[in-house]
Amino acid sequence: MRSHSLILREACQRLGRPGAVGAALLLVALGWSLFGLWPASREVQQLEARAAAARERVTRVASGAEAAPLRPGQQLASLQQNLPAQQEATAAIERIYATATREGIALARGEYALALDPQTRLARYQMLLPVHGSYPQLRSFLAAVRRELPALVLEDIDLQRKQISESQLDGRIRMALYLTR
Repeated sequence: MRSHSLILREACQRLGRPGAVGAALLLVALGWSLFGLWPASREVQQLEARAAAARERVTRVASGAEAAPLRPGQQLASLQQNLPAQQEATAAIERIYATATREGIALARGEYALALDPQTRLARYQMLLPVHGSYPQLRSFLAAVRRELPALVLEDIDLQRKQISESQLDGRIRMALYLTR
């Protein structure tokens, strides 16, 4: 071990000050390429891959194999076409209660409020529902409701357990159902 350090010292003394400066510059260049250029080259590769994917998508859209992306005004119109009508709110609520029964959850009658947005011509039906069930039941209920009603948004969930040893939870779920007018 000691002989290696002696050999290194003798080599440094033979190089002198210009050699030490050159070695330091080599170390700086190596560090810059390792920590500066290499990550940048990886980023360039990722950007080139994204550009190639974008060119491929443009050719698919031009050939008609893929639909063109929607502009912002078209996005709102497409959303409104896929939402249920305001008259279907009662049927949607019945589906929520049927899903709760199917999942074994006690869903008490809740509070309902309808808000109309004149700018977007959407109706927002907000529901606050008291729930009682186990955690797995509540999770499967929420997943099933989201599958059945894509226009339903989970806004808030508040769950409580009376005692730590109990498996049943009591709580409230606040959801909003978006409807067209």
